[in-house]
Amino acid sequence: MIRINFITPEEAVNIRKIVLRKNIELPSEFKGDHDQDTFHLGLFYIEQLVCVVSFMKNNHPDLKGNQYQLRGMATLEEFQKKGLGKLLIEHSEKILQERNAGLVWCNARVKALNFYKKQGFLIYGKQFEIPLIGGHYVMYKPIL
Repeated sequence: MIRINFITPEEAVNIRKIVLRKNIELPSEFKGDHDQDTFHLGLFYIEQLVCVVSFMKNNHPDLKGNQYQLRGMATLEEFQKKGLGKLLIEHSEKILQERNAGLVWCNARVKALNFYKKQGFLIYGKQFEIPLIGGHYVMYKPIL
């Protein structure tokens, strides 16, 4: 019923566009989506792709260690608050361990803070604004 697989950048972009760029004129494709070290995961519910996340080899200048940046975490609205994002994060942490990542970080939207906190992420620094999108915090999590 639920499966998690590697997906293409294009599949990730399609869900990002629906969830993260709804009514916002910004690109849904990110610089680095096609880099060799980048990977994209998708959670499928009864063969429908409903949740995506991308990880890019990118170090935050203030954090230490071998790092990946989490980008474009998005779950279709009708599937939110059902624990699917948590499953996707848990699965991704195993892959990050295999890739010797010591830390994962992200720019988390204010409205997603509680989700990331529940997954063990910590806030670093002060809130900042991304134009057209809103308030964000840098959040990070050591990969053990």
